[in-house]
Amino acid sequence: MKKKYIMSLDQGTTSARCVLYDREGNQVSMAQKEFRQIYPKAGWVEHDPMEIWSTQIGVAQEAMLKINATCENIEAIGITNQRETTVVWDRETGEPVYNAIVWQCRRTAKLCDELKKKGLEAKFREKTGLLIDPYFSATKLKWILENAEGAAEKSREGRLLFGTVETWLIWKLTGGRVHVTDYSNASRTMMFNIKTLTWDEEILRELDIPACMLPEPVPSSMIYGESDPRILGGPVKIGGAAGDQQAALFGQACFSFGEAKNTYGTGGFMLVNTGKEPVFSGNGLITTIGWGIGDEVSYALEGSVFISGAAIQWLRDEVKILDNAALSEKMARAVEDTAGVYFIPAFTGLGAPYWDPYARGAIMGLTRGANRNHITRAALEAMAYQTMDLMTAMSEDIGRTIKAFKVDGGASVNDFLLEFQADIMDMPVYRPECIETTSLGAAYLAGLAAGYWKDTEDIASNWRLEKTFMPSMEKERREELLKGWHEAVRRTLGWANI
Repeated sequence: MKKKYIMSLDQGTTSARCVLYDREGNQVSMAQKEFRQIYPKAGWVEHDPMEIWSTQIGVAQEAMLKINATCENIEAIGITNQRETTVVWDRETGEPVYNAIVWQCRRTAKLCDELKKKGLEAKFREKTGLLIDPYFSATKLKWILENAEGAAEKSREGRLLFGTVETWLIWKLTGGRVHVTDYSNASRTMMFNIKTLTWDEEILRELDIPACMLPEPVPSSMIYGESDPRILGGPVKIGGAAGDQQAALFGQACFSFGEAKNTYGTGGFMLVNTGKEPVFSGNGLITTIGWGIGDEVSYALEGSVFISGAAIQWLRDEVKILDNAALSEKMARAVEDTAGVYFIPAFTGLGAPYWDPYARGAIMGLTRGANRNHITRAALEAMAYQTMDLMTAMSEDIGRTIKAFKVDGGASVNDFLLEFQADIMDMPVYRPECIETTSLGAAYLAGLAAGYWKDTEDIASNWRLEKTFMPSMEKERREELLKGWHEAVRRTLGWANI
């Protein structure tokens, strides 16, 4: 018998990856490639959808070639993706009408302000679980329809299709036969009613978005169709999809109420499982769908930090004070503290719990004694401070202290970061052996649909702890540092509107 694997396509903000997993949740093969980031104006971020597609398929074929796998070795494909990023394409030609507008893009801030002035925020929140913010897909889609040549007319004629990135990849993989979105991604568009699991007609009318453009909402774990045989050498079942952060929550086996994870990636994202009913935040968090399996939907509360690991990339690529991200830990440990320096990475505004698209980045507290080690340490500490803000809000919203805090994502390999995280939150931090839980979660969802794994208990048995980080900071020091952080944040708010 041929060995069988699950293929996970992990379409991230800066790169596309493909990972092949076995039944124990081990990575058998992996390929990754970065793609272009396009910045037409300050605060605008775009991707080329065709480059996303070609890069993603390129790494899929590469991962198979590395172990001489064929389509017969692939039981099913799961997809996880950068969320909220908006693609619009011609249903006949398959060509995008405009670049994908990325989740980080702030071009629709004024439009969001107009919606808020109409008094619509409470209604949007009640239906979608989201705040009105440029982060989400709806206003990006409206912008494309209003600004791409001929798009508005074509959309009304039924010639255009909309999708978040998993929708775009499934459509391309199936040769244009399947136009669907899973519940987790649909819940990030600001057009989807998370209680009825349908596109909200009232919101679509308000934004003048034709319903005929929208994909069919479906569960996160089911067989959507098969890939075009020409792509991978034969047809392969496509069996699951989830937005990257919901996939990470699933991959971390956070299947019970109150279990939380934080992903340190380009951004930082904390999610807590709230069970079968949505919990609405009073502290600036958003309510989202975690996943749908069969007739059951699991909900989550989420706090989104727009810039987390990307701050280290900025220090490397733009300021050039470190040669590679791996050096950041050594540099942070080269000094006892930040010498009073705070780094607020509000390059694209601030997400939860502040939700200020007009905040801008700053490095505060500089003196002649501050050097690149202090600034690098401050950037790492900022990742932990932002996570602490989310943890505080989340605990209040669910009415209990979160005790199981699991971490993943590229920056979670940094022991200094996780030591400081445990200190500033005053709770243990658990790092699993597999920190790439985003792609693993997508594999699990696809594997469940294909019968590769029996159930969530089967999946949970794969979770293995690599290291626990315990807090050791004195209470007075913790409170002093947090006071300084919140004051520094306060001074960046609204900067772009001054």
